[in-house]
Amino acid sequence: MKALIIVDVQNDFLPGGALAVPQGDEVIEPINRLAAAFPILVVTQDWHPENHASFAANHPDKQPGDIVVLDEIEQRLWPVHCVQDTPGAELHPDLQYQRQAHVVRKGTDPQVDSYSGFFDNQRRRATGLSDLLRQQGVSKVYIVGLATDYCVKFTALDAVQLGFKTYVIPEACRGVNLQPDDSEKALQEMQDAGVELLTIDEAIRHATS
Repeated sequence: MKALIIVDVQNDFLPGGALAVPQGDEVIEPINRLAAAFPILVVTQDWHPENHASFAANHPDKQPGDIVVLDEIEQRLWPVHCVQDTPGAELHPDLQYQRQAHVVRKGTDPQVDSYSGFFDNQRRRATGLSDLLRQQGVSKVYIVGLATDYCVKFTALDAVQLGFKTYVIPEACRGVNLQPDDSEKALQEMQDAGVELLTIDEAIRHATS
């Protein structure tokens, strides 16, 4: 079985949001096209408590973009975003798959971030995504969403490590790009790890074959 994993297409990551990904809204139309073709859909959501340690506002004298050490690993600090049960954490209303999709929430532990849809950044706690996919008989995953250089990348790298045949569709992803080439580097890192990059049309052909 094949599953489309739609990563973090939430209001706070879209134009006007608290942590907007440039051109993030451009992923919505291609994701809707892809979602119509896939038999299994999974959506990930950042779902942070207000006191989350990745928020610069929770660190005196720190600003978004600063690096701190949390439990022995480096953490980039971000603006407050995707707080549980707030409009910013909601999936964008123009997405057309919400009723059929399985939802996996991440970043719920206030002490550790969770870029990957599979694990927290410490890899100490699983989100349940891997178990969900295996229960559905999924062996191939196709990943889209936000952001290429963070949550898409780490979700794809974990999927490969967990033994799933993994594809990413760059046309349906956008990156934060704190450095101009961050997304390009992320795509190369994914390919080096065994991820295959597909066009939207190629992914649809895969889904329907």
